[in-house]
Amino acid sequence: MNKRQLSKYFPIFVLPTIAAFGIGFIYPFLHGIYLSFCSFKTTSDAAWVGVDNYIDALGDRSFLYSFWFTAAFTVVSVTLINLLAFAVAYVLTSGIRGANAFRTVFFMPNLIGGVILGYIWQLIFNGILQSYGTNIKLNSTFGFWGLVILLCWQQIGYMMIIYISGLNSIPESLYEAAKVDGATKWQTLRKVTLPMMMPSITICTFLTLTNSFKLFDQNLALTAGEPGLQVGGETIYQTEMLALNIYNTFYQNANTRGVGQAKAVLFFLLVAVIGLVQLYLTRKKEVQQ
Repeated sequence: MNKRQLSKYFPIFVLPTIAAFGIGFIYPFLHGIYLSFCSFKTTSDAAWVGVDNYIDALGDRSFLYSFWFTAAFTVVSVTLINLLAFAVAYVLTSGIRGANAFRTVFFMPNLIGGVILGYIWQLIFNGILQSYGTNIKLNSTFGFWGLVILLCWQQIGYMMIIYISGLNSIPESLYEAAKVDGATKWQTLRKVTLPMMMPSITICTFLTLTNSFKLFDQNLALTAGEPGLQVGGETIYQTEMLALNIYNTFYQNANTRGVGQAKAVLFFLLVAVIGLVQLYLTRKKEVQQ
């Protein structure tokens, strides 16, 4: 097919995709922004209230607590996942026996659904903690680290694949030159491997950062936000992350659906800004090959 024929049939293939994208994403997204400025129980009875929903959202203690809990969780999980995934990838590309089998084993947890994964780990943690007369829903510290362990177990294998791809793309001549110059393994790692791995680090950091902030189904299944704490007559769920807080605000009380929608818009802006800043900072350190 030549260029002229391709341009002739181009709209036939593109327009259905654009229409589906507009109907399935653009319209709901824009309508959701509009609803964040309304009070409603169903989308057909929306009444404009201006920025009241945003004021209520930012004044909600549970929302602010969920933000700081999610931020702390994100810092810990992003650090651990990337360090462990890189370490596993580095070992598996060093020529050890059975590397392909290990890659498969490490990647398999990523294939399990989040809700199923949450219930599986809840049974594991509670089986251990019952010996001490408690469970994961009764202690916020156990809940925090339980979520970290769960996400690390699920995500390390996926990030490992990306890091392995990055390690395999480094020219062997760079390692040979470093060896000739008398560089140690640690110096080679710092001066050759890590700089050349920055594109992979950028991708993995972005994925783990956004996945950590958006965590929902694992949070719902593992702790459901428990335990609860009474603060000024309001219940603060100590392991409730932002996505779960938005879900509870929207569905537990029909009178606060506008506030829940405002929280969702704020959540989108937060994740988008953090993701873009991270991409900008890490891409500046990438080496041009």
